[in-house]
Amino acid sequence: MKTEELQQLLKSLVNQPNESEWLEFKLNYHSDAEIGQRISALSNAACIHQQNYAYLVFGVEDKTHNIIGTHFKPKSAKAKGEKRKDSKEELENWLAQRLNPRVDFTIEEFEYEDKPISLFKIPATYNQPVEFSHTAYIRVGSYTRKLNEFPEKARKIWKNSTNNIFEERIAQENLQPDQIIELLDTQSYFELMKIPYPSNRKGVLEKFCSEKFILLNTDGRYNITNLGALLFAKDLNYFEQLKRKAVRVIVYESKNKLNTVREVIENKGYAVGFKNLIAWINGQLPSNEIIGQALREEIRMYPEIAIRELIANALIHQDFNEKGFPMVEIFSDRIEISNAGLPLIVPDRFIDEYQSRNEKLADVLRRARICEEKGSGIDKVISWVEAFQLPAPNFIVQNKHTKTILYAHQALNRMSKKDKIRATYQHCCLCYVNNEKMTNQSLRERFKIDDRNSAIVSRIISETLSENLIKNDDPDAKSKKYAKYIPYWA
Repeated sequence: MKTEELQQLLKSLVNQPNESEWLEFKLNYHSDAEIGQRISALSNAACIHQQNYAYLVFGVEDKTHNIIGTHFKPKSAKAKGEKRKDSKEELENWLAQRLNPRVDFTIEEFEYEDKPISLFKIPATYNQPVEFSHTAYIRVGSYTRKLNEFPEKARKIWKNSTNNIFEERIAQENLQPDQIIELLDTQSYFELMKIPYPSNRKGVLEKFCSEKFILLNTDGRYNITNLGALLFAKDLNYFEQLKRKAVRVIVYESKNKLNTVREVIENKGYAVGFKNLIAWINGQLPSNEIIGQALREEIRMYPEIAIRELIANALIHQDFNEKGFPMVEIFSDRIEISNAGLPLIVPDRFIDEYQSRNEKLADVLRRARICEEKGSGIDKVISWVEAFQLPAPNFIVQNKHTKTILYAHQALNRMSKKDKIRATYQHCCLCYVNNEKMTNQSLRERFKIDDRNSAIVSRIISETLSENLIKNDDPDAKSKKYAKYIPYWA
């Protein structure tokens, strides 16, 4: 935040009639542990009182609200725990490591009328009570108490967390109209939506308000929501809580991570930077000459539409409450696309089911034609992968992440048994969602196998049946030659 913005914020805080459960004033430093407890208590209290942020301000008298100034410089301070008199660890990091879940508080140091002020800006918790050193705290009036002494307040925190939508939270607050234009790429929105740019700033702001990218306050200032910042930020680094959600792309020299060739971070909002991001990624990919019998020209190894859709999916389906960021890793033999959070549906059903935890984000990206309509994205990925004669993509659920792997071209005889079974299952699903049934012939076409080698496909189908991933459409049919197959869930 700029100095004038911080001064305006301080002025509004000291004009509060009293310290509240989400606001505390102090003159000078007492102990590291006390600050950690206050951060826990204030974050929890802000959640209960439906405040986006809580504040711990050094340099203001708590009873009079007089601005006195402080000697405390937390950004450069070292931790001094009970047994850490000579610690070299920065206080900010020391505090962050002891808060669970992680609280992305920010520390601002500035002057107000030549008086030094240190301000902690603390986001409200949303998922669970914040603990400091394994204990959760809460503000009761102007006192800090242990949360377990007030179970009704703990219940309110859990209840609030279930109703809060990440996209609606505030990324920047109390901004003037010109600051909105400075931080958000408003021009890109109208270009992506293919609608005329308004003739004046008022029209731009009204449209962004209608989309809930920004919110108008009663005092004529604006707040930028997470939705607006994530999609249209000129630079996500200006949004402290969101800068870690920028997309990262890493290109490796070979099949492992030993040698990195290059790494980039796309710091623009998802909608603003998506086109250039995809173009840059495609520029890193190898070309391939004839693949199988259907493709007779030099093309990129991977279909662009598949890469577009999988990266868009990683953005849309990520769990913003989990640590981590969308990441694309390019190896010599594969591309791995990952995002924080576990999927809401099992990977086997990605091709026919759809459920997103970020519906507003997904809606804007669909209207901007950055991703496909609901439920049609993964089937297009599978379809283009088959057209390019690539191994079936692999959808992997890890501890707290979801990863999709696109593999470079491999001859059928080089594929593992698992690869063949996964390709057969996905082909069967693709046929089913297209109102067709998989047959020996359709699978031969998928693998580009000559009709004379139908026995090879029959064996792959048998192996997939044994894994219970597909089943006979007509169990009573006796002819295997004309058998049709559907997914196990059909």
